[in-house]
Amino acid sequence: MPRDIPVGNGNILVTFDNKYRLRDFYAPRVGRHNHTNGHIQRFGVWADGTISWVEEDSWKRDLRYRPDTLTTEVTLTNAGLGLELICNDVVDFDKSAYFRKVTVRDLLGTARDVRLFFHTDLSINGSPVGDTAYFDPDTSAIVIYKDASYFLINACTDSKCGVDHWAIGTTAIGGAEGTWRDAEDGQLGGNPISQGTIDATIGVNLLVKPNEEQTATIWIACGDNYKAVKDLNQRIWEKTPERLIARTEAYWKLWSLKEPVDTAPLPEPIRDLFYRSQLILRTQIDNGGAIIAANDSDITHFAGDHYSYCWMRDGALVAHSLILAGQSELSRNFFRFAAKCIGDKPFFLHKYTPEGHLASSWHPSTIDGKSVLPIQQDETALTLWALREHFLAFRDVEFIKPLYNALVVKPAQWMLDHRDHNGLPLQSWDLWEERRGIHTFTVAATIGALHAASDFAKDFGELDRAATFREGAERMKGALRRHMYHTERQQFARMAVPHEDGTYRLDMTRDSANYALFAFGAFEPTDPLVKAEMESLRDNLWCKSNIGGCARYERDYYHQVENEKTDDIPGNPWVICTLWQAQYHIDSATTKQELDLAMPLLQWCVDRTLDSGVLAEQFHPYTGAPMSVSPLTWSHATYVAICLRYIAKLEELTAKSNSKPHAAK
Repeated sequence: MPRDIPVGNGNILVTFDNKYRLRDFYAPRVGRHNHTNGHIQRFGVWADGTISWVEEDSWKRDLRYRPDTLTTEVTLTNAGLGLELICNDVVDFDKSAYFRKVTVRDLLGTARDVRLFFHTDLSINGSPVGDTAYFDPDTSAIVIYKDASYFLINACTDSKCGVDHWAIGTTAIGGAEGTWRDAEDGQLGGNPISQGTIDATIGVNLLVKPNEEQTATIWIACGDNYKAVKDLNQRIWEKTPERLIARTEAYWKLWSLKEPVDTAPLPEPIRDLFYRSQLILRTQIDNGGAIIAANDSDITHFAGDHYSYCWMRDGALVAHSLILAGQSELSRNFFRFAAKCIGDKPFFLHKYTPEGHLASSWHPSTIDGKSVLPIQQDETALTLWALREHFLAFRDVEFIKPLYNALVVKPAQWMLDHRDHNGLPLQSWDLWEERRGIHTFTVAATIGALHAASDFAKDFGELDRAATFREGAERMKGALRRHMYHTERQQFARMAVPHEDGTYRLDMTRDSANYALFAFGAFEPTDPLVKAEMESLRDNLWCKSNIGGCARYERDYYHQVENEKTDDIPGNPWVICTLWQAQYHIDSATTKQELDLAMPLLQWCVDRTLDSGVLAEQFHPYTGAPMSVSPLTWSHATYVAICLRYIAKLEELTAKSNSKPHAAK
């Protein structure tokens, strides 16, 4: 089930499913730990002797955000109960606190006794073993803790602070479903403490006048000890949740609109998703610099692992979108994080945890008894390339200085050393992490990286080194053209596998990743070879259904839906692959008419979003339903980058048009 309306501040991330059930709660780092393990955290309403949980069919749900903010605007309507709820979820932009403000409106024209129930089923630090929950009389709140992770759950209304009633107990033991069952009579039992595999439910009572409304706010304060959460709770009481929510809303409006980008040329739906995508991708970025691929814990049930890691390829391309958007502090944090991860090595390994440790991997270090590097070389290359893009945008020499050796010189020299007799990179794993060989995507990314390293070396006065890097890039480009281009088919291979005699076996499977030929500067986007390649990719990988969109490659097996009509449905459509076609139209455009070929592809993304603006990794080719993880950080970042590239290219074409001399009359 896709995650919707994520809210966060770079330390805390909270996600919901499409039934408005809180599902993931990460703290104190985005992507680690998930203190719910994806378990359902329920929210219910009792009125007139009846309890109803918001996932029930009797509720009409509308999940959105307030414009240009990370404050949700969730409308819940239950005709049977005669109630409407407006819920605003937010994580304070600075403090470690999550809020849910609930405004309850009577629809029946009678006075109502309404009780809200907020249920938590935590597995602190990813495990339910050894958790403790107790009622704390000093704060009139529930405290749940283990080790150095503390959570204080409290509430207030317009007239009082503190929970009105509570239940604490065990769950998943002896058939116990959880303390939320205790809410069915409208009153919680009040057990003072429990330990082990526990859960807790708090209740807040409201008296709602006919056709009027009452408000309650529930919050979770997070910290590493009891004093920290108690002090934070006191601050919330003193400042009031209303003020803290309002200041956070103002902060995110300032953040998302800080750059003077003229988005007027974008149609309103595309423009709205541009701003929304920036905010959503920000929720997936840890303040320590790690750019997390996705934080949808449901993928764990499919793959036995999750996406809550930093892949340097994803990170570099997301960082590039942040650079284009002017978010320089976030890109700087990523490159500092990258320097920490690479350490003394000249290359990156598979992926990293939010703390910068090596994460789980399926890349072997031996194949057929021979040692191999368990790497995807494009991750190293793209980080170097993106660092150069950052420098060109911000010219922050002092920032680059301590990174120059670790992220530029050593990786570039390694890329030169890590070549075969023709000047192509030695074999590594592809960007899809599925096959080992010499990949067009990797070669093109490496060419871009070596050019970036050459430019850096020239800036730093190392002219001999600059020449060496540039010569290596040019030789690699020639080798790509000679050895990975199929003359008869007039297409580039997606992969070359070397034979013992020094020749290559070419894999000619159509793969969207070949957009890299122009994306990182290996070839010009107007090159006839690039034009033919991109047209071939579009013709072969476009899903010929009412949904459309570009697949990753022919016969893509990942979450495969269509097993037979491979000519019509080569694979599920992906956001990034569809937008790579848009990037080609933009980068190669010489007229406004050519540029506007990108616009339907941007609109395709708008049409695929949830109501909140969340984009998944891929979609069902017949229903358009989101598949795999949602939101995918890379999807939103690519959308942001393509919008900005469109605006920049439009300005360029307009300037050229205005500078042409007018014909004499």
